[in-house]
Amino acid sequence: MKVILGIDNGTQSTKTMFYDAETKKVLAMASAKHDMIAEDDGSREQKAEWWINALLECLNQVDPDIRSAVQAVGVSGQQHGFVAIDDSGKPLYKVKLWCDTSTAGECDEMTQSYGGGEKLLSEVGNLIAPGYTASKILWLKKTYGDLYEKMRWVLLPHDYLNFWLTGEAVMEYGDASGTGLLNVRERVWQEDLIRSLDSGLLDKLPRLIGPDETAGRITAEAAAITGLPEGIPVSSGGGDNMMGALGTGTVSDGVITMSMGTSGTLYGYSDKPIIDPEGILAAFCSSSGGWLPLLCTMNCTVATELTRELFGLDVKEIDAAGARAPAGAEGVSILPFFNGERVPNLPNGKASIMGLNTTNYTKENLSRASLESAVYGMKIGLDRFRELGFDVREIRMIGGGAKSPIWRQMAADVLGVPVLIPEQAEAAALGAALQAYWMLEGGGAARLQNIINEHVSLDESESCVPDLELRAAYDEGYARYRSWLDALAPLYS
Repeated sequence: MKVILGIDNGTQSTKTMFYDAETKKVLAMASAKHDMIAEDDGSREQKAEWWINALLECLNQVDPDIRSAVQAVGVSGQQHGFVAIDDSGKPLYKVKLWCDTSTAGECDEMTQSYGGGEKLLSEVGNLIAPGYTASKILWLKKTYGDLYEKMRWVLLPHDYLNFWLTGEAVMEYGDASGTGLLNVRERVWQEDLIRSLDSGLLDKLPRLIGPDETAGRITAEAAAITGLPEGIPVSSGGGDNMMGALGTGTVSDGVITMSMGTSGTLYGYSDKPIIDPEGILAAFCSSSGGWLPLLCTMNCTVATELTRELFGLDVKEIDAAGARAPAGAEGVSILPFFNGERVPNLPNGKASIMGLNTTNYTKENLSRASLESAVYGMKIGLDRFRELGFDVREIRMIGGGAKSPIWRQMAADVLGVPVLIPEQAEAAALGAALQAYWMLEGGGAARLQNIINEHVSLDESESCVPDLELRAAYDEGYARYRSWLDALAPLYS
């Protein structure tokens, strides 16, 4: 056996996958939930210690013999979260998450201080968007200056787990690009931007490493607690989207991955930097040696979950209710900005239900509109990919939405391309395991492509092709969605 452990630290839970790279089989999987602290000001926070407790809960569910056979570890983590630790490795404050919009003012402050959005795109490659790590750092400095002064390292969630396992503070290009502080073209820290935030901050940012490098090795202390072998290597790891790209095979041109969970993401591989002058697509690096232009919406399954709870439905029942309504939901549109929004850039946005009248105000139409709203948000990104020259041949769909037959077909119909479903639903955990296996085998671009070809497979029985007869109805529905968005966005800007 060649057992590799993939760890996925998500917003809602931590998951572990023990993968045998020789037999291409998952030997064991486990998960443990996380809580979240949510405030009316847009704050969305967790405690780093919850992640450690969740990881240990996962590991303790697995046979000790499997744990002791692990040869390498890879970690995927939710992007953008800010973990500030002191010299002893202790977190100094709660972790402000990717979906935290309370630092929108700090985004504006940093943007203006640097010279504006055009300069950021031109010199850095990304805007300072709500949710990115950069504004969270400034927020801590302004709000808790005493804690900020004690900070030794700025870490992202996956970096913190790497640090806890190895004692090493490093950061990989893909996840680092989501801080807003990385020059994504050159893959180096943007020093003038960092100094505009704090002249001493550069020394608190970890050493940057490549995606096939080793972040460190399991310490004796971590081995004793986890049951993993002391001294085995931990790969660089990456953000959940970067690891999801590996786990779905999005490592070559023409393939797009769409993840539909609490957030919605749409990303594609590029062998060169893609800088979107409109800032709709983030110009991230990949964790496979290239770049990963990406759309992220903060509200994807949020509308369906809240609608489901409102009507007392389970997941299958809301799908069934939505299926009873026609495409376009008889004119009902939902702008699902319950948590504010990142794209479109409305950190103070609110959700709205539009187009109601006495005949279309039904449970079925509201259910369908909640499903359609998530896909319409993805269409904003897919249209932008095409405008920037991407030849999108297929979409590989993961996340909770991929489990829904109506959502899969709806995505194919609205977006106009085939939707394929990977056999392994936990793409980020698999991607983390495959990256660790890649590191263990010596790295290199050619070897990664071979690994992807051998270990990523698709479930043809669940794939969907566009229904051309429904295209007109969805085009009308999307046009209504955009018209409502254009009308209401000024209220929240």
